[in-house]
Amino acid sequence: MACGGFACSKNCLCALNLLYTLVSLLLIGIAAWGIGFGLISSFRVVGVVIAVGVFLFFIALVGLIGAVKHHQVLLFFYMIILLLVFIVQFSVSCACLALNEEQQSELLEVGWSNTNSARTDIERNLNCCGFRVFYTNETCAADCLRTLHCRPCAPIMEEYSGMVLRFVGGIGLFFSFTEILGVWLTYRYRNQKDPRANPGAFI
Repeated sequence: MACGGFACSKNCLCALNLLYTLVSLLLIGIAAWGIGFGLISSFRVVGVVIAVGVFLFFIALVGLIGAVKHHQVLLFFYMIILLLVFIVQFSVSCACLALNEEQQSELLEVGWSNTNSARTDIERNLNCCGFRVFYTNETCAADCLRTLHCRPCAPIMEEYSGMVLRFVGGIGLFFSFTEILGVWLTYRYRNQKDPRANPGAFI
């Protein structure tokens, strides 16, 4: 059967949603691993990662059930949600790739000022103290505090921020194109009739 047929559309949609399921479980697993090994102590960061993973899991579940049962209502809602996710993710990915060094520095400073627990994780993992200047009366979670020869965290973070943003933006763009592929597959699949079903049963 040609790939434009009912069975091929169904199989492609199922495979795409299985991929989303694996990615969602990976996100939840990474958050749990970060907590378990003490790399992340910020419940806000962990909560966001887990929430994204759970949200993606439920989207994939809706798409998978809709594809297997050829359920028109589930496929419609899946298509709309996936389109909205594509718009948001594509916009965020383009913004990550478009940020220059000055904007990255400002973004890091805002994040540093507003998140105490993430600041502690950064100081401990990068072995640095303070953002641009460290004062001895401030608390710091880094091991270098014992010798009082600590580098500020801003130069270290700026060194990696561009690479991280390019990586995140690239991964986001890749998955945004899989989402628009999912929207197109769902739209096509919804309008196809199951050749094994009663033609009059199609809604």
